[in-house]
Amino acid sequence: MASDSNQGQVDFWNADPGRNWVLFQPEMDLVMAGVADLLLLAADPAPGESAIDIGCGAGATTLAVARRVGSQGRVIGIDISEPLLARAEERRRESGLDQTSFLLADAQDHAFFRGMADLILSRFGVMFFADPVAAFRNLGAALRPGGRMVMATWAEVEANPFFLVPGRIAAARLGPPEPSDPDAPGPMAFRDTARVTGILRDAGLAEARADRHDVDLHHPGGIEAVVTLLTSIGAIPRLMRDKGGTAADMAAIQDGLREAFSGYATPDGVRIPAVINLYSATRG
Repeated sequence: MASDSNQGQVDFWNADPGRNWVLFQPEMDLVMAGVADLLLLAADPAPGESAIDIGCGAGATTLAVARRVGSQGRVIGIDISEPLLARAEERRRESGLDQTSFLLADAQDHAFFRGMADLILSRFGVMFFADPVAAFRNLGAALRPGGRMVMATWAEVEANPFFLVPGRIAAARLGPPEPSDPDAPGPMAFRDTARVTGILRDAGLAEARADRHDVDLHHPGGIEAVVTLLTSIGAIPRLMRDKGGTAADMAAIQDGLREAFSGYATPDGVRIPAVINLYSATRG
């Protein structure tokens, strides 16, 4: 399923974090809808094309691409999380999009058919490779000559309150997390556009470029829904586990979140500003 070098990510996404993402899949699709729109606009899947969605999770972008390529096209979603892929397959059956399939595998070293895809895309799924150069070299081989790759990743944490604020509030209450390599696999690993475009070039891809985009993460459910979401996925539950946090700690963190995110409340819900990097490249 996955290379030994990426076993830590496999273990993580097949345990409670992966199961929690399944539980909150409808909300995450709402919050990330603006990012998906930017990705699809840049990727521009066309009728009849073949596409691969890397780190497809519960399948939102995979199914959106399937609708674009139509019944004569083909889309494969690949992920290392069994719980998320099980939900993706449920959604595929419900949608009737038979041109779609899902694959439990590590895209870093999966044996794709060479030249099988017109398009490879990813919404927040490529920042977790143990060896990014090897991974993109493998993905590049799966593209036909002239095929394109488009990927959305997070910019720096300082530009993304969705990550910055929960991490800061949890650390203030529980203590800071253990120091780690900022370029190690993780949500912010592809924040540095010069580093990542270099990775793409080193992998043999052409026309590597990066563009920054501002986008709102919109949750129509309001502050309480956002607090529930952010205390169920991401930095807070991780630090609670690592530090042995108590119910009192969680209550204090929730109060901090309510206060911090109240400034993003609007008449149609909460709109959290975010910055993403949109990377693109082609197979020469």
